[in-house]
Amino acid sequence: MRRAFVAFLRVMGLASLANGAWMMAHAWSWFTFLPGVIDTGAVNAHFIHDVGIVYSIAGGGFIWCARNLAAARPVFIGITLFYAGHALGHVAEILAGLLPARHWWVDLPLVFAPAVILAVIAMPGTWKRLVAGPA
Repeated sequence: MRRAFVAFLRVMGLASLANGAWMMAHAWSWFTFLPGVIDTGAVNAHFIHDVGIVYSIAGGGFIWCARNLAAARPVFIGITLFYAGHALGHVAEILAGLLPARHWWVDLPLVFAPAVILAVIAMPGTWKRLVAGPA
């Protein structure tokens, strides 16, 4: 189980780093390519770059966690708070009518599911089960 968890952390790290790099390097293509992003309003390259920096930091944090599993839980919780806060922001915008109701489905794979998965992993019992055993 621990090996699978380390692999998960690495995949999340690489995916977050790739997303952040894309956001910083080509804000316009990121904005127009991902489903539903265009529903959030006009493109703001500066804001996309800022969020790309956060995704890059999260990606580095995931990779650090994979390499330092014994000490990783506080860092993992910080990353989880970013993903969960991002998801809650989307929930609030959907409920307020700022995003169309179809965003419940549009945001499920890349916003809601990762936040829920990370929150479950961050729970003490789940964390202990995943970290126990040989690397």
